[in-house]
Amino acid sequence: MRGWIRAGLAALTMLGAATAQPALAACEVAKVAELPITLINQRALIEAKFGDREARFIVDSGAFFSTISRASAAEFGLTISPAPSWFRMTGIGGQSMVSFGHAKDFTLAGISIPKTDFIVGGSDTGTAGLVGQNILAYADTEYDLPHSAVRLMKVAGCGKMALAYWAGAKPFSTLDLEKGDGSPWKPHIIATVLVNGVKMRALFDTGATGTLITRAAARRAGITPDSPGVTRADNSAGLGSREVASWIVPFDKIDLGGEIASHPKLRMIDDQMDVDMLIGIDFFRTHRIFVSNANHKLYMTYEGGPVFGLKPSGARTATGAKLDLTDKTADPTDAEGWSRRGAASLSKGLYAQGLADLDKAVALAPTVGRYVYLRAEAHLDNDQPLLARQDLDKAAALMPADTDVRLMRAGLRLHDGDAKGAAEDLKVADAGLAAGSDRRLVLGNLFDGVDDQPAAIANFDAWLKLHGQDPERATAYNGRCFSRALLNRELDRAMADCTTALRLRPGDPAILDSRGLVELRLGKLAAAKADYDAALKANPREAWTLYMRANLHKRMGDAAKAEEDRKAALAIDPDVAKRARTYGLES
Repeated sequence: MRGWIRAGLAALTMLGAATAQPALAACEVAKVAELPITLINQRALIEAKFGDREARFIVDSGAFFSTISRASAAEFGLTISPAPSWFRMTGIGGQSMVSFGHAKDFTLAGISIPKTDFIVGGSDTGTAGLVGQNILAYADTEYDLPHSAVRLMKVAGCGKMALAYWAGAKPFSTLDLEKGDGSPWKPHIIATVLVNGVKMRALFDTGATGTLITRAAARRAGITPDSPGVTRADNSAGLGSREVASWIVPFDKIDLGGEIASHPKLRMIDDQMDVDMLIGIDFFRTHRIFVSNANHKLYMTYEGGPVFGLKPSGARTATGAKLDLTDKTADPTDAEGWSRRGAASLSKGLYAQGLADLDKAVALAPTVGRYVYLRAEAHLDNDQPLLARQDLDKAAALMPADTDVRLMRAGLRLHDGDAKGAAEDLKVADAGLAAGSDRRLVLGNLFDGVDDQPAAIANFDAWLKLHGQDPERATAYNGRCFSRALLNRELDRAMADCTTALRLRPGDPAILDSRGLVELRLGKLAAAKADYDAALKANPREAWTLYMRANLHKRMGDAAKAEEDRKAALAIDPDVAKRARTYGLES
């Protein structure tokens, strides 16, 4: 593996023209390669290819080596070799067993990197995998996500001079970085920041969808789950196979090398990490950051937008002065540039600006379906489903076999009551996806929505075969349990699936509902009632669960309660009775 780091990445130096940048006095800062980035759904994405097959990777400065999921490794035909028994990857949610994957004819952002190695394992990310520090830290690295780029930089003759070369008169902040341990692996980007005046080791991690702090570290800063203003949040998941509890927590102040964020709110997780905090993409998308691996410094300027959930005015210097938000970058000159700038604006919640940029990208390249698809995503995020539907129709015409377009349009069609149209899209997606694709979990749930339970079960089967350590396993087991229960077949296997799902997510109302249906089919009425009661206590307005409990009350001879639940269910969803009749479950 280390041999590839020396040989294969040398291609970046040869293929990336070393273009001199505006230099500091007596020092030269040159660009080895520029990697175009698109910001979508709190992810920094980069285009790649395995041969002629397109793929997307997440730019993950927190990954010590580039990784790919087992499903993606199988999909793209990587050669797999075993890792040593002691070799593990660790992340939020625990450890993951891994292998090594070897790819030929790999291209990243248009740069050919032959004989590329990956670590194979971990959870699905919704992409092919992660681009880690073995590539990102090949040289000094500039993370310029506000302008949709990561640049590999070469610095010469600069000594210990500050390397925020773009800043001019703009104020910038500096953090000292921890040095590596001398191992062949590239060191993580770790610096000390102050949270409520308490020193914290923070990992700057573009792969983290938001900044977070461990419960133990927050306690040192005077915050616990019982502190004023703390609210419970959804469980968090990462590389590991389990989910962890999390909270949204207010802090007084965070000091990052002289840049002050006042009264930020962060996610606190009940898990142990090697560091106290992850500084996530919510921070990177509002800052231009230069990481000097030579002098172990991080230089950054604030570029505007929400910092840790703050308004743009929230970031100031240590003296209280407002940071300069002036962006002197010239407008893009091509469709790709407008598209990436639009995505960057959308990631900050600037919908009008982002959509205007995507309009320009589509106008410049009207036959490129990807830009139309990105605009459809933006319309959905901006609560404009009709405009999203129009763009998805255009994208489907331009890219008829694209599975992402088909899955998104199927979801919209299903929401609009067009089950027939949704089913057509799902069949196209089903034919185009690899057997173990991570999107088969989405496909299985959508097939359930159009009442094609055999297809749903087949997709859950395919997904589970290659996702034995994924934290979303509970969703797949529950989906397969429910589909089998609807079909009234393999009920022993359905019960096993629900039992496994509940072990992974105790008390989940959706899983309790599924197990209740299995028990109802088996005639275990008391057990079914207990599960339906518990599910409705957690989610009292779930029409299907109410209707199934009405069915149960009827079988138990309580006509009054059956009618009460039936009326409540129909008031929430008048179509629930029609679906129940499809499977012989009238109340």
